[in-house]
Amino acid sequence: MSMTEAGMDQIPMPSEAERIEIDGLSIRYVRGGSPAGVPLVLLSPWPESIYAYAPSWPYLTGHFSITAIDLPGFGLSDGRADLYSPRAVGEFLQLVTDALGIWKAHAVGPDIGTAALLFAEALHPGTFTSIQVGGGAAAFPLRVTGLLKDFIDAPSLEAFAGADPAEIVSGAVRGIPGYDVPDFVVDDYVASYAGRRFVDSIAYVRRYPEELEELSGLLPDIQTPVQFLAAKNDPYLSLEDPHAVAAALPHARVVELENSHNAWEESPKAYAALIAAWALGGHAVVS
Repeated sequence: MSMTEAGMDQIPMPSEAERIEIDGLSIRYVRGGSPAGVPLVLLSPWPESIYAYAPSWPYLTGHFSITAIDLPGFGLSDGRADLYSPRAVGEFLQLVTDALGIWKAHAVGPDIGTAALLFAEALHPGTFTSIQVGGGAAAFPLRVTGLLKDFIDAPSLEAFAGADPAEIVSGAVRGIPGYDVPDFVVDDYVASYAGRRFVDSIAYVRRYPEELEELSGLLPDIQTPVQFLAAKNDPYLSLEDPHAVAAALPHARVVELENSHNAWEESPKAYAALIAAWALGGHAVVS
């Protein structure tokens, strides 16, 4: 896709977001782009929300019918203890696509969406036409570092109960290289993890040790094309992780990015171009 041909629609503001009840939970989402375009699903990273895609959204609207979804317990979607799990969210995604009438879509799920989308395609093949992931642990044994490793290794969630979620979330997003983050995005992230929501959400990554071991046995049977957008300077994840997982998948490739963790916000135009090139045909030639 030529970026000069991209639509310039902005992401719908938080006040325009919609909600749908799925399995007793209120799930937040926004839609936009071209109604006749290729279906594209964008899943919220952590500790962010669907507004992580605010910078890249204008470069995608010309070719895609976009649905951006806050995963359960993340962003401003309702959470539930049993869904703080990559496997459980992978199962839940089939309910989401059915409820929203999304068929044959290409899914983008950086960060926590990585393992969830791989589980979705392992447990319910064909939920998506292709998936693009990266920046989230998916390999076993784990290859994680920094704060992510601290979250996983801590003796309990209560070790983080005294932290100020607003300070953690706003500090993280305002520290993204080259990103002049709009106030409405910061406000949305802070609201998304207020109170106990941030601490509760840590439970998701603490399931990695057991669930990624299970996922490792499922990878060879996933026939869905997978593209890893892997940042070379990610402080939380070794590049060995996406390369190891891609090697175990029948149809996968890794694209290494000159970014740190939040590539979707650091280099939104380039990130959108990779999404578009893959979803508009690149996925069909991966072997």
